[in-house]
Amino acid sequence: MIVKKYQDAKPSQEMPGVVKREVVNKPDDGAPHFCMRVFDLEPGAATPYHTHAWEHEVYILEGNGVAVSEKGETPVSRDSVVFVPGEEIHCFKNTSKKNLRFICVIPY
Repeated sequence: MIVKKYQDAKPSQEMPGVVKREVVNKPDDGAPHFCMRVFDLEPGAATPYHTHAWEHEVYILEGNGVAVSEKGETPVSRDSVVFVPGEEIHCFKNTSKKNLRFICVIPY
């Protein structure tokens, strides 16, 4: 078992206003199937509008924003859970005046 603080994971600037931390991953923790990441989006920031083959699951920790897909924008806030199927175009936008923080789990 590994227990640590998410802040101990090295942050990477994905784009302006978007910071990612891989808090559980294969190289550092030996996790064979999934990678857990924590994202922080500054006010007004968004992840890229993109698609990929794998699904992922998102849990909103704090802040307010929208999950965006081809169907439109859906509000998200603390304790919202989002399932993004593979091949669905999506992104997350921070619509609040404080950081939007969420956990995102993806398979390897």
